Order: sequence, then structure tokens, then C-alpha cells
Amino acid sequence: MKKIKVGIAGTRGLSTLLGLQSIEDVEIAAMCDLDEQHLKDAVERIGGGDIKTYRVFDDMIESDIDAVIIATPMQCHVPQAIAAMEAGKHVMCEVTAGVSMDELFWLCETVEKYNKIYMFAENYIYDPRVQLVKNLVKEGMFGEPYYAEGMYLHNIGDLFVYPNGKTSWRSFWQCGIRGNFYPTHSVGPVMQWFEGDRITEISTFSPGVYNDMGLKQDSGTTTMCRTANGKLLNIRVDCMSPRPHNMNNFQLQGTKGIVQFKSCAEDQDRISFIGEDSPIQHMKWQLLDDYKMYLPERYRNATEEQLKAGHNGGDFFIVEDFINAIRTNTQPDLDVYKACEWTAVGLLSNLSVTNKSKTLQVPNFRPNMPLEEKKTSIL
Repeated sequence: MKKIKVGIAGTRGLSTLLGLQSIEDVEIAAMCDLDEQHLKDAVERIGGGDIKTYRVFDDMIESDIDAVIIATPMQCHVPQAIAAMEAGKHVMCEVTAGVSMDELFWLCETVEKYNKIYMFAENYIYDPRVQLVKNLVKEGMFGEPYYAEGMYLHNIGDLFVYPNGKTSWRSFWQCGIRGNFYPTHSVGPVMQWFEGDRITEISTFSPGVYNDMGLKQDSGTTTMCRTANGKLLNIRVDCMSPRPHNMNNFQLQGTKGIVQFKSCAEDQDRISFIGEDSPIQHMKWQLLDDYKMYLPERYRNATEEQLKAGHNGGDFFIVEDFINAIRTNTQPDLDVYKACEWTAVGLLSNLSVTNKSKTLQVPNFRPNMPLEEKKTSIL
């Protein structure tokens, strides 16, 4: 089996470290970062050896690596992904996919032109609970799902300035704009439960700015999404309000049951179904953990080494899927079209919230989109 050589762009990409090191015939061959000290520290963490280091991304992708993991600031994602594919490299890219609607169209066109693997590194999808609920949906235990909530609640007020006192990119590309700037951690998981569906329209609401940080970002946004099959998604992001971090606040409602992920560290994930001993008038909560037998087989049989990669094996399986996509030359489930659809929810939310919550159409991202569909439309 041919060894796959991987380059990592950005020290944040070390979240994939244990996954890459746990897969046979995969080598971390290169590392790139603008900060020389961060680069040195990252290489030491990887284990040194023959890893080549670069400060210039274009130099790294001209080396003999086969694939690159892009974990740089979000405004770099599309330019670097395009450059990598033009250089003949496969790409796994952190969220979000891009920072403008035009970038999303360019990204799709580039994947189609060069036929390289592009995988969206939306790791929240690989949370075992998300995968468990996905299987319960497939088993029909929720009946027909019709409503879901996904919330990313994370105060990032300490990330607007670097330790050296310089202004962070987050002050501009994340919290220097209005709307839902970081939607995919919320959208990605809930869309696992509406397989084969897609988001067709969004409308975003906000209470405005209630902080003294001098940034445009709203003190919470709520984006209502309608799918092609008429389902409703409530996507909330709040990175400005004073509150504890809460990365996994999800809910799914179906005709026969409901699941509610815990809302704080002291809570528990709960689930309830209609049954003979639990009629609709007297439904009772159970623990989601009681249904672990419905986890995908690879989660149930995860090795100790795989679990160490992080997120109860999720950080290993996302890397495994990327490497398998390269080896089989098959685009992964988290392909460029899902990456662009979910990212577009956030980009369009900026236009919606700044225009009195107007409803906007989400383009139907798919292979060989007609030119006339590559636009932003108000409904």
C-alpha cells in the first residue's frame, strides 16, 4: 500500500495528529505556519523526525506531499484549498469553507476541475451522540423528524487580541461582522438527521449588540432554516454574551419522539419515545446512554488508541474517512457541496439580519451548477 504523505497548514491542525499517527502507511511529512515558534513547538509535538517545515504555504504544496490539512484562519481557507488542488494535492479543510458566496462557487468549480478529494473537517458531526441519533432516525424510532435545534454558545472575548498585543483575525472575519459567522458546528450535526434533504432558505434574527467590545457581532443570532422537504431548523450562535461554553446543545423532534442534548455540564442527554408503556400524554425521559447499542459499529468497537484521538473516537474517524477517500479516489460524505451549503447559511445570515430579517434563498450546491444559479436571491 502506497504511503500517503500529509502536510498540515496551521498549528490548529494538530487536532488531527493522533488520528494521522494511528493509521498505517500515513506520514505527517510537512508542517507550515507563519509563527516560527508555534511551528517549532508543533513539530516537537508531532515527534520531529524528517518533517519539513515551511512558513510559506505555496512552498509546502510544491513539495512531494499527497494531501494537505488546512487549519489556518477562515479567510485563508479557499485561497489555500484552491492553490493546493491546483498543485495536485487532496484537501481536508477546517470550518468554515469560505468567507464569501463567490468563494464558495470558486471552491466547487476547482474541485470539479481538478478532481481532487475535498473533505470538510466538520468534526461535530463525528460526536458519538450525533451518530447515535442518526441511527435511531434510520431505525424509525422518531417517526418523521420535522424540527431540530443546533446551538453553538461559546464566549470568545479572550480571543480578539493575540498574546503579543496584536489584533486577532477573529476581530474582523468573525466578530467584525453581523450574523451567524460560525454556523457549521450547529447545522452539520442536525442535517445528519435529515438525510437526503437540503437547506433552501434562511432568515436571521438578532436582539442587537449588548456588549462594550466595540465589535459588530450580535449578542446572539437565531437563524431559521427551511429545507427542501419543508422541515424547520433553528440554528443559534452566540459568542459574545457572558456565559459558560456550551458546544453541544442540540434537539430533534419527530412524530414519535424527541432527543434533547444536555444544556450544561451538570445536565444529561435525554430521549423519549411514544410507546405502549409511555403514551403521548405521559411520555417519560430516558437517558440517551441507554441506547448506546445503536451506535455505529466502529464507535462501539473503537480501540483505546482511536479513543485517545479525542471526542470519543470522533477525531480519529474523521481522519480515517479522509484517508479512505484518498485511497479509493471517492469524494467523502462531507464533500464540497455540503461544505458550501452549510457555510452559506452563515454568509447569507449577514445579509438577512442587516435587512430586517429578510428571507434569502440558499443555492442548490451540486456538480456543474448553471452560471445563472450562482447568485444571492431574496425571497
